[in-house]
Amino acid sequence: MAKLIMNINYDALLNSVEEIAREAGAAIYRIYGSEFTVLVKEDHSPLTEADCAAHVIIRDALLRLTPDIPILSEEDVKSFSKPNDKGQYWLIDPLDGTKEFVRRNGEFTVNIALVEQGKPTLGVVYAPVLNIFYVAAHGIGAFKRSANLARKPIKVQAHVKGRPWRVVGSRSHAGGSLTQFLKQLGEHELLSMGSSLKFCLVAEGRADIYPRFGLTSLWDTAAAQCVLEQAGGHVVQLDGKPISYANPSAPLNPFFIAYASEDPDLIRLASSFT
Repeated sequence: MAKLIMNINYDALLNSVEEIAREAGAAIYRIYGSEFTVLVKEDHSPLTEADCAAHVIIRDALLRLTPDIPILSEEDVKSFSKPNDKGQYWLIDPLDGTKEFVRRNGEFTVNIALVEQGKPTLGVVYAPVLNIFYVAAHGIGAFKRSANLARKPIKVQAHVKGRPWRVVGSRSHAGGSLTQFLKQLGEHELLSMGSSLKFCLVAEGRADIYPRFGLTSLWDTAAAQCVLEQAGGHVVQLDGKPISYANPSAPLNPFFIAYASEDPDLIRLASSFT
């Protein structure tokens, strides 16, 4: 039986958060089909009215759902002070992959994660244009929902020796380190994908590894990391240590690899890039 949080069963909480993500995704989709203005934030990343609209919808709904759990959103970092006394907080990226949104390629997501004691224990990733959900919670497992169909459980697939590595990489943030890593990895097939969907491809068995040698923030990864881990996968820093969400005042992640199955050679290769 799933443990309880604030007297709310994880099953019920996951259902509620999925509906919140759906509502935010609908607002994003309406703006996606219109003429929208693109602004540039202080960190030089793009911002649209869709980011802001989704943020307000998610923030207000979570405040109603769990008023005692603080919210850290990419679009309102200043309002967040710290996790509650149980070490809990919501971590959201209202529109992950704004560059993909601007390019209108559909590869962007709504990310909502619950973090407890430094670990993401519930995650919802929703791709509004694709109408696909990836959802997971501790003790429940990971699932994919396409369109309005029922959820289907997903599991990673272990890499088969002798088969080319199936690598998923960033569509907007590829770089020289990734190229060098792939040379040393050996025979591989590279699939480019935007936003947190890269984790989800590993989670559902369509890819073996997602190496990331570029900057990401906690809100970029938490929800999809939960999905991957509950599907049997792993997300670690290049030295093999886990990524921690315990210090949200330092929002940048270290470089990492997300992968389907334990492989000491893979960790040794990744550690050579630290």
